[in-house]
Amino acid sequence: MNQRHKVNRTRRKALIAVAGLVLGGGGLAAVNAGANATSPGGQQAASVVCPSVEERLPDIPAEARAEVSRDLRQMQQDVEAADARLSSGKGVSSHTVLDPLWSKRSAALERIEVAVERAGSPRPQNLASLTACTVGRAGASETKAEGDQQQGTGQPQATPSGPGAGQQGAGQPPAGEQGAGQQGAGQQVDNGPSPEDYVDITTVRWNVPKARNGRSASTGAFQSLCGVNEEGRFNSDNVIAAPGVANGAHHNHDYVGAVGVNAFTTNESLAAAQTTCTNGDQSTYYWPVLRDRDGVQESDADQQGGGAEGNIGRILTPVSVSLQFVGNPQSKVSPMPRFLRIITGDAKANANGGANANARYTCTGFENRVELRDKYPICPEGSNLIRVAKFQNCWDGRNTDSANHRTHVAFADARGRCPAGFRPIPQLVQRVVYSGLSGSTSFAVDSFPESFHKPITDHGDFINAMSDRMMKQAVKCINTGRRCG
Repeated sequence: MNQRHKVNRTRRKALIAVAGLVLGGGGLAAVNAGANATSPGGQQAASVVCPSVEERLPDIPAEARAEVSRDLRQMQQDVEAADARLSSGKGVSSHTVLDPLWSKRSAALERIEVAVERAGSPRPQNLASLTACTVGRAGASETKAEGDQQQGTGQPQATPSGPGAGQQGAGQPPAGEQGAGQQGAGQQVDNGPSPEDYVDITTVRWNVPKARNGRSASTGAFQSLCGVNEEGRFNSDNVIAAPGVANGAHHNHDYVGAVGVNAFTTNESLAAAQTTCTNGDQSTYYWPVLRDRDGVQESDADQQGGGAEGNIGRILTPVSVSLQFVGNPQSKVSPMPRFLRIITGDAKANANGGANANARYTCTGFENRVELRDKYPICPEGSNLIRVAKFQNCWDGRNTDSANHRTHVAFADARGRCPAGFRPIPQLVQRVVYSGLSGSTSFAVDSFPESFHKPITDHGDFINAMSDRMMKQAVKCINTGRRCG
């Protein structure tokens, strides 16, 4: 993560071809549009610094190069415009310059991902970590490709971009924003999220058609019906990420499936648990609760996981929850081992560079649009909010967990191929639907106190506790193209 990617010769040629269209062959170094600017007093002026995109791009298919080059050119122009605005010093602050730039770069990077995938190549991973730009003095060392900041000796701390992430320039808050947004050492007074974290779903572009299935595809599905947590079973534990630690999540989860799951649950207690699933599935499925923050008092205002940790508002009960296991577009799937643990997404994605982010949002009636990854959708009247979690669908064949709770499983690429040493398994696709939020920009997922309820922090957790017999039934249904459950 902290080492720069080494670009091989083949990839370098593809990058140069794209970069040449944008910068006349000059490459795509980290953009520092005001690197040579000086203030009237002869001192170096503040400048916008953004991470290099070049070293994080894969081989660009010929069909996508024109579109990718347009987006790269636009990103450069956006940075130059932001730098010029910052240098003007006319009633601007780093916060007001970098927040709009963050939104533009986020959209451009997502367009690049889609263009590459549309051309038949695997979707580039982790480009979202290149969204954030900084403000420092011209000549400060560039930002790493991974999004980590390198401060030059004697240089002032750079200011990260992104709604709700900025620090105040020269120690002063932006005009008209005292007491809101950021304060002191980057702490957000209202704990987020920001208005920029919401987008009108009707403005989102159409989705890209999926690649065709191969001859050996497993096209069936197995579904567990486990309710919507209408009983209100919540706790702020996380038995996967923080076993044995009460309030290890610092935010509340909805639980369906096995009853009574908490930080102290074991494989033995899970196997003996009652379940909310109608088919007897004893697995546990849990995800951060969604709250209505529009001035509605939370019932857990003074409790851990709730208002005591900045998770305010009324917990919303979903109107439906779909837990479906699907197959692989190229091959048959193998059974999951009992007690396999999987975490998808990252509760700290906004602070961790987005490496494990896997949030997805859309609205009913608009599911043919691109799923939003770092924005909450504003759904129109009559449309319901949907949170989608797609879990890892490859397993190393040996371990039910790993030290970081991630490396024993992986995602297949866009064509369904698992990494070397991994085998395809049923993929859990979780859809949680909420009504009553049409036009709303006041809802947010629970999060760690420092995560500001950003949409990118959504995540899901799953421990497979199906009996071996039920898992074999699920795999048979999936591999033979049937729908069961």
